[in-house]
This record gives sequence, structure tokens and C-alpha cells, in this order.
Amino acid sequence: MARKEPPFSLGIEEEYLLVDQTSCDLVEAPKELMEACVSELEGQVSPEFLQCQIEIGTRVCADISEAREDLKRLRSTVSRVADAYGLAPIAVSCHPFADWKNQHHTDKDRYNALARDLGGVVNRMLICGMHVHVGLGTDDLRNDLMGQLSYFLPHLLALSASSPFWQGRDTKLASYRLTVFDNLPRTGLPPSFPSFADYERTVDVLVDLGIIEDSSKIWWDLRPSARFPTLETRICDVNPRLEDTLTLAAMIQSLSRMLFRLRGLNQRWRLYDAFLIEENRWRAQRYGTSEGLIDFGKREILPMAQLVEDIIELTAEDAAYLGCTAELDRARDMVARGTSSDRQRAVLAASLEAGKPQDEAMRDVVRHLIEEFHADL
Repeated sequence: MARKEPPFSLGIEEEYLLVDQTSCDLVEAPKELMEACVSELEGQVSPEFLQCQIEIGTRVCADISEAREDLKRLRSTVSRVADAYGLAPIAVSCHPFADWKNQHHTDKDRYNALARDLGGVVNRMLICGMHVHVGLGTDDLRNDLMGQLSYFLPHLLALSASSPFWQGRDTKLASYRLTVFDNLPRTGLPPSFPSFADYERTVDVLVDLGIIEDSSKIWWDLRPSARFPTLETRICDVNPRLEDTLTLAAMIQSLSRMLFRLRGLNQRWRLYDAFLIEENRWRAQRYGTSEGLIDFGKREILPMAQLVEDIIELTAEDAAYLGCTAELDRARDMVARGTSSDRQRAVLAASLEAGKPQDEAMRDVVRHLIEEFHADL
């Protein structure tokens, strides 16, 4: 009997920061701007925790081409509406020089509850992420693939890194966002569960105690979605360029299908202790793609270019099946160009070398991010 393929559908969520086009400072979204976006995009746009943020989400997309079309429409609409107010969106996980102490959270029941429950930790959440949902159908499949896909989370983080600066300083990290986000409870790599029922029983302990209302308050790097029959990858920094976002989505989709295909052969990806995966997670957070990650099977640190080639080879059959070969292959270009963090640092260095003062050089970084947001639209 032939296996029934899951849909492997895609949903992409992105969080943007709104900046003044002239000063490049963060700006709280005017009420009218949000109303205009909601009017045009209906349920696909919403405020985020901070008033300077805006979140979009694609429809359920059958393939990467459909995801490109919808994401381009969402980005273009937010940009056009913001432009009427002299603002621009940037897709970056940390604003290069903004101070979190000057930001205010959105007056919404959900966010008021977060501010109350999480105390001072949540005040620093001036960060943005990108989430990719892959439709897998059954709960047991979502749980099974969650444990195996965790191995590749550091690879995805390394490619996506876009947050080198914090409050005007170079953090020396490729993804400073995670150092902020990891202060929240129920974050980091997901635990491994024998079955989805075990996962549910574990979550229900906190629900029954009234600590959380449901699993949407579990913010692991990878989790079964609380609302959809998907596995939600949450580790990535948000990327300035639309095509980079699509490459990451294609990689997640292809890896998911590869792991499903192994099941049909009575095989699976080896599960490594979280202690080891955490080491790669840190390397990705610290270095992005520049210093490589550990291949635990070979017990070697391999360059990111080689690791990407390995993933492309592993998932070639799956990318072809899903129609995303070109997007997956583009990961080579992402490694060659360097991460957004690398490009932001290069812009800063060039501006300083040209004799600009530090604050103006930082504004050049924001201008660069505005340009990259619009490059693929």
C-alpha cells in the first residue's frame, strides 16, 4: 500500500520594525497605519508585542511559488502603507541602535498579560523573528519529525543571522536576538518525546496548574503548532531579503519531507543529545556561517559551505518533489554572500572608513536594511 504523503504546505510569519525614513529611528505604528494594513490584508497582519512592530502571516500555501507570491504581496502592502506616513519596514531581528527602554508594548489583553506574567524580562523584547509552518497532517508525525529536525536548527540559525548590533554596539554575535529571547521561560531546543500523547501530557501539567492557557505559550525553537496541523520552526532571525526567507522555508520544507521519506524506509535521523545540539546552536549564534558547525557523525567542524552542500544533496529528491529546487540551491549563494549580520557590519565599516561619525554610520546600516527589504519586491 502506497504511503499517503502529508501536504507539506507552507505558512510563513515575519515580524518587522517600523522606522522613520529620514532619521532611521524606531517609530510606534500610528493607529491609522495599522487600520489601513488590517483593511487591506484582513487577518494576515496584526500588531506585535511592541508598538514599533508589525507581524504578517501568509495564507496556507501549497508550494514555495505560492508562498513567494503571498509574501511579496504582504511585504509590498506594508511598505506602501508605511510610506504614506514617512515610515519604512525593516526585516531585521534587532534594530542597530534603538534603546529598548524607550519602547512601549501594545495595549492588548494578550500582551498586557505577558507584561504582567514575565516581569522585567519581557521589557527587552525588542527583537523580531521568522516562523515557518510545514503541514504534516498527523500529530504523531509532527512529534516524530520534531525530534529529528532539531538537529538542523543550528544550520538554519546560522544562515538566517541578522542581529549583530544592540543599542548601537557590535555584540560580536551573529544573532544577538537569541540572547534576549532565551531569557523567557519555555524557550530553546525542544525536548524529545516518545509520542505526541507524551508531549500533550507534559504540556497539560502546566495548563492544569494555570501557568499557561495552552501550548502557544511554549516558545521552543521548534514546536507543534497549537492552532494548525503543522510543525513550526521558530529559530530563525527574520531576514531583510524576501528571497532569503524563501530559501530558508524551502530548506525546512525539504528537510521535513526527507525525514518523512526515511520513515518509509524504516530509517530515521540519529537523535543526538541536546547538549551537543546546543553547542552548534551557540556556534551559529556567535559566528553565523563564518566558522562552521560540528558534524557529529564525522566528529569534525565543517565549513558552512560544505554543510549546505550536504543538505542540498540529502534533500535533492525532496526539493524536486516539492518544486523548490531553485530556492534550496540558492542557499549556496547565501553562504557566499555572508549573512545579513556580515553585510550590516560591512556597511558600518565602510561608512566609518569614509569618515562618518558612529551615529551616522549606524543610520547607514538602517538605510541598507530598508534597501534590502525592497530588493526582491
